[in-house]
Amino acid sequence: MQRALFDASLFRLLLPRFLDGGEVDPLTFVEVIEEIARHDASAAWCLCQASGCSMTAAYLSPDTAREIFGAPRAVLAWGPSNDAKAVAVDGGYRITGTWSFASGCRHATWLGGYCPIQGSDGATRRRPDGTADGRTMLFPAAQATIIDVWHVTGLRGTGSDAFTATDLFVPHAHSVSRDDPAERRHPGPLYCFPSGSLYASGFSGVAMGIARSSLDAFIELARDKEPRSSKRLVRDSALIQFQVAEAEGKLGAARVFLHDTLRRIWAEVSGSGSPLSVEQRVQMVERHLHQQRLRAALPRHPHRDPAAPGPPGPPRDRRPVPPGPRARSDLSIAQRGRRN
Repeated sequence: MQRALFDASLFRLLLPRFLDGGEVDPLTFVEVIEEIARHDASAAWCLCQASGCSMTAAYLSPDTAREIFGAPRAVLAWGPSNDAKAVAVDGGYRITGTWSFASGCRHATWLGGYCPIQGSDGATRRRPDGTADGRTMLFPAAQATIIDVWHVTGLRGTGSDAFTATDLFVPHAHSVSRDDPAERRHPGPLYCFPSGSLYASGFSGVAMGIARSSLDAFIELARDKEPRSSKRLVRDSALIQFQVAEAEGKLGAARVFLHDTLRRIWAEVSGSGSPLSVEQRVQMVERHLHQQRLRAALPRHPHRDPAAPGPPGPPRDRRPVPPGPRARSDLSIAQRGRRN
């Protein structure tokens, strides 16, 4: 699957066109993520995460953007940190820290992480408005050490491990102030959207894809499942029929709610060329939160006998837990694709 995603340029959906990127509108992006999530939620999550990271290209010089994203299989991954720091030195920064939840770091070619900046005296550097200064540092993946920590039950295929670097020099050109309009180099309307808004929309697509596949799997089960102590199939239950209809309505409404918002804001931003307003950002976050509650809309079968035989779970639940670091590295999207 990984090879197919690269061949279809799906990791380049949000890259600028001058880097052979798709520079697609947010609605198209969400529809792609949703469709992939219907089949493999972890693959969709990694693709969404990498796409959001790739928007950094619009804030880099063209030469630096080509260095990082020019290769056909270039992927940037990053995550948050509680201990990262960057000491300002001639030409750049010396960074030290550990960054976690780095989805896709196993197949990433570059890594990144936000660092508060210190001066040579160890004091926190301040911006003109008095707030602490900091930048997102970008560096080749080979210069960091990945830590095998992602042993979870949900979305374990994302390989959202941690990585660490110690006293690593990062040139200033390889750092960005994310979503800062003053540093934006590429004028396309897509980059009027902060990366956080695209993350919110994309992960909403993941949630809708999971909800759709879960509901489809339940309907398939209900067609032939006969609960213990009952002579009727699940599909013949009036309660189940009501719950499925209700879930379909909620899922359909949530999808229209998100798509309509994205379509409207895209038209407004394309016309004005201005960054998203606070109101527009809030609307996108509201839609994201709404999608994350979709699981509550799925029908719950009160008569299902857990001990009774039944079909295996949907594809996203059929991935084995990796036993160790080597297996974690090998559990790539390409390997998972054989189970789809």
